[in-house]
Amino acid sequence: MAGLSLGYELARDHAVVVLEAESAPAAHSTGRSAALFLSGYGPQEVRKLSRASRPLFAELQSALGTTPLLTPRGALLVATEAAAADALDDWMTGSDMRPVAASRCVELCPVLDGTQVEHAGYDETASDIDVDALLQGYLRGLRARGGALCVSALVVVAERCSAGWRVAAADGRHWECDVVVNAAGAWGDELWSLFGVAGHGLVPCRRTMALARTDRRLDPRWPVVGDAAEAWYFKPEGTGVLVSPSDETPSEPCDARPDPLDLALALDRVNAVTTLDVRSIVRAWSGLRTFAPDRLPVVGRHPADDTLFSFVGQGGYGIQAAPALASGAADMLRGHAGGEYDMDVFAPTRDALQGQDVAGTASAMKSRIAAVNASRLAFQE
Repeated sequence: MAGLSLGYELARDHAVVVLEAESAPAAHSTGRSAALFLSGYGPQEVRKLSRASRPLFAELQSALGTTPLLTPRGALLVATEAAAADALDDWMTGSDMRPVAASRCVELCPVLDGTQVEHAGYDETASDIDVDALLQGYLRGLRARGGALCVSALVVVAERCSAGWRVAAADGRHWECDVVVNAAGAWGDELWSLFGVAGHGLVPCRRTMALARTDRRLDPRWPVVGDAAEAWYFKPEGTGVLVSPSDETPSEPCDARPDPLDLALALDRVNAVTTLDVRSIVRAWSGLRTFAPDRLPVVGRHPADDTLFSFVGQGGYGIQAAPALASGAADMLRGHAGGEYDMDVFAPTRDALQGQDVAGTASAMKSRIAAVNASRLAFQE
């Protein structure tokens, strides 16, 4: 989503080629998204971009000729313990979420155990995102503007040339350009190492989801229901229930796969607060959400070389904020300082990313992975 959204915006007045390492786009995080628009999700700076993106989805739907990109869903967040009330308050800051009583929670989602609800908030503007329609729309728009997508193009060589940069794929194809944009997600820091510049201390984290069976009769109009402290969420999905333990497990960049323990936790946590009695899983998947140390996206020219541009670290909000993020990044590349959006807070030169010991960050990530794996083994024993 990052590469195609920005590629589409830039192709209006630039020659653009998007290189995709896999045989088709959306093989990783984009294709494994929960596909939700929640204006209160992420840091405050990201929430501003998400709110700015909402009207842009309608504009893109018209411009790209897609099916409806946003469909009303509603989001109900509950605090089952008093200690989670602060987390709920944070969700309500700078968002469309408003407090609701426990009785209203049960009206909105009758399978929820209202006796466990200490506090709750409801966002009636939360929506489902048609991620594939948006992605394919961006791709059509990119091509209509003269841009191109090259698949199976894993970049393995980057070197200086008269045009600026020459990048080559593993199969020998190569391209020359004056500016390189890094939209490689979990592989963002690895890609910059090919160019001889430092990464941004990015940490990919696994998020697991599963489609589970239930004998309960489901209403497709129920909202997505989640824990304010982000320990679980669920929503109706066809004839089943989409469940997640809202895990955030540090990972190496990879083709993420679900951990059986995370799947068990998802079922247990959802069953503990509902009468769904979900027991079996139809299918399960995981994606990597990649964060910078301060959990803000990294958008802007690299401090070491202004012919290199970072568009990474979009965490779990890269799709819902894609329209404004891509528009703002394109304006930055044109020298317009982000246009109508305040993009300076996302710059690679921001204080939170300066002096980052990337090797140390990678070492710390591996230590966290080892600690998580050790705790999982202890839990299973």
